[in-house]
Amino acid sequence: MKIRSITYFCNPGWPLDEKQLRLAADFLKDAKSAFEAADYEVQTTRLATIPFPLLLGDRKIHETPRLAEILSQSIQQAGIAYAALGPALPETPQSYDVIPDAIAASKDIFFSGVMADTRSRISLQAVQACARVIVRCAKISADGFANLRFAALANVAPGTPFFPASYHEGANPAFAIATEAADLAVHAFKSAGSVEAGQQDLIAALEQHAHRLMPVADLLKYKYGVRFGGIDFSLAPFPEASRSLGAALEALGVGQVGWHGSLASAAILTEAIERADFPHTGFCGLMLPVLEDATLAGRAADGSLTVKDLLMYSAVCGTGLDTVPLPGDVTAEQIQPLLLDLAALALRLNKPLTARLMPIPGRQVGDMTEFYFPFFANSKVMALDSQALHTPLRGSETFHLESRKGN
Repeated sequence: MKIRSITYFCNPGWPLDEKQLRLAADFLKDAKSAFEAADYEVQTTRLATIPFPLLLGDRKIHETPRLAEILSQSIQQAGIAYAALGPALPETPQSYDVIPDAIAASKDIFFSGVMADTRSRISLQAVQACARVIVRCAKISADGFANLRFAALANVAPGTPFFPASYHEGANPAFAIATEAADLAVHAFKSAGSVEAGQQDLIAALEQHAHRLMPVADLLKYKYGVRFGGIDFSLAPFPEASRSLGAALEALGVGQVGWHGSLASAAILTEAIERADFPHTGFCGLMLPVLEDATLAGRAADGSLTVKDLLMYSAVCGTGLDTVPLPGDVTAEQIQPLLLDLAALALRLNKPLTARLMPIPGRQVGDMTEFYFPFFANSKVMALDSQALHTPLRGSETFHLESRKGN
């Protein structure tokens, strides 16, 4: 297991408060060393701010690209790998429109957009705006890579350490840990004689790592007076078989991810995470990022795994739709229904879900992707069975959708 990220949450102000950024840099440098001394590889350190519409205010929202550019320079000087400026907000409709230009102005700044909030409200206008952001971002580079830095959010609370969903709330800083722990699931179920035995092995592994991580986190918390938000054990994968969530699902007995039995396997892994005793934050579920997992990429390429499958699995597992390669000519009107489905799932099931979709310019269904990025495994462009919505779903209202009640 590795630490994917130590994420520091704060309000850096605008213009940027250099003292606040130095405090963040000092903390992250010390935290990285402390966890490495505990024998964990720390892949990245990251900074997440309050939502940029709140940081800038309505009258300065047009300065978002400049904010992204300056923050990018600041974190590079501070030795911080990435920063997230949080989500566009439905109450500031123009905040969605500035995201593509802000992403184009930087290489290491992430954004998101709220579609459905934690008060059980879906904004159709925000769903439409997020779809437009995805289509515009796809054209920033020839490979569509810019959409790696944008996600549409549904029912996502502040404090998750996984990007692009990270954002802060409040005045006081905090930190949290995101893990790359798919290998724990692969190991737990590779030779398990039963479902319960595999779950118990996974729970034990998660708790053992938490037992090692917590003393370091507590030391940092008291040393810096920074709140510790918890650990997001979302079993993030890496594109090799030993660290593949697809491989973990198939180790449970499913012939191929995408075939029947996959949903049950996803639910079994997710429940084990929920049962483990550690300070939970963020998603704490099963991540199924198509382009970040060698097995998932392969199953998507051979047609076993579809976008509909991924949406269905979101009902029982983790983050939603992640790094999904779509045709380059997909329209915002075709993307909107998929985002709306995801938002409805998030609210009815009262769980956080995101959509990070990646239309690939010039590519059609079945074409191979050609990314040269160490965290990606190439796959084939996936079909999106969708058409434009009609009234009333294509309207601009905000409506409530309460979580389902128990029987």
